[in-house]
Amino acid sequence: MQSPRERPPWLTGAALAVAVLAVSTSAPLIAFVAAPALAVAFWRNGLAFAALTPITAGPRRAELATLRSRTGLFAVLAGVALALHFATWMPSVQLGSVATATALVATQPVWQGLIAMAQGRRPSAAGWTGIGLAVAGTVWATGLDIGVSAQAVLADVLALLGAIAAAIYTAFGERARSRLSTTTYTWVCYGTCAAILLVVCLVARVELHGYDGRTWAAILALVVGAQLLGHSMFNYALERTSATKVSVLILLEVPGAALLAWAWLGQTPRLVALPGLALLMLGVAVVVLGGSRERRRTTASLADVADPTPR
Repeated sequence: MQSPRERPPWLTGAALAVAVLAVSTSAPLIAFVAAPALAVAFWRNGLAFAALTPITAGPRRAELATLRSRTGLFAVLAGVALALHFATWMPSVQLGSVATATALVATQPVWQGLIAMAQGRRPSAAGWTGIGLAVAGTVWATGLDIGVSAQAVLADVLALLGAIAAAIYTAFGERARSRLSTTTYTWVCYGTCAAILLVVCLVARVELHGYDGRTWAAILALVVGAQLLGHSMFNYALERTSATKVSVLILLEVPGAALLAWAWLGQTPRLVALPGLALLMLGVAVVVLGGSRERRRTTASLADVADPTPR
C-alpha cells in the first residue's frame, strides 16, 4: 500500500473536491425532504452507524476495549453533542434559508476559539479580529431576519446553537481521537447520536416512517454523501494536508449549498444579507488562519477541525 506521502497530489485534491461537494448537498437535501428534521437526523445517523458496524466489529474490534476508559466516555459525550448539533441545525434549514443556516453553522471555529479561551488559552490578535468580524457578519445577516418573520429568527438561533454544539463535539472528539481511529470514533458518535434522537422522536411522536420514495432517496443520499463520503474524504485528505487548509476549504460549503439551493430549490439569497454572510465567512477564515499561526508558536489550538462535524 502507498503511504500518504507516496500518493500523487492530485488524489488529495480530488478527495477535497469530492468532500466539499458532498457536504454542500447536505442542507439542500434536508430542505428538500418531506419528513421531519428530527426523523431525518435519526435515520442519517442510524444508517451510518449500521454501515460502520461491520468494520468496527471486524478489523477495528481490538479498539472496543479502549471504550471502557475515559476515551470511551469522551466519544460518548461527543455523540451527545452531535445529537444536539443535528437536533438544532437540521430544523433550522427547514425553517429558514439554506444559505443563512449553512453560514451560521460554519461559525463553529469561532466557538471553538471561545472554548479554548475558557480553558485558559488566549486567542491571538488575529483570532480576536476574526471573532469580531464573524460576530459583525452574524448580526448583519440575522438582524435582517427580524423584519422577515419570527420563524426566520428562530431558524437563525437554532443554526447558531448547532454551531456551538459542533464546537463542543469537536472539543470532546479531540480527546477521544487520541486513542481511537476515525472509524471507531465516528461509530460511537453516530450510535450515541442515533440513540438519543430515537428517544426524542419517540417521546415527541415524530413520524419515523411512511415516507415516499423521493424522501427515502434523499435520506440515503445524506448518509452516503455528507455523512460518510464527505467525512471520510476530509479525513483522507488530512493525511497529506493541514487541518487549517481543510478548515478553510470547508467554508466553501456555504456558497456551494447556496448555489445548489438556488438552482434546485429556487431559494434565492436576499441580496441585502450577502455582505453580512461574506463578512461572517471572512471572520471564520481569519480565526482558522490565526489559529494555525498560533499553533506554530505554541501547542495550543484556537480552531482545529481535524475531525469535521458532519452536516
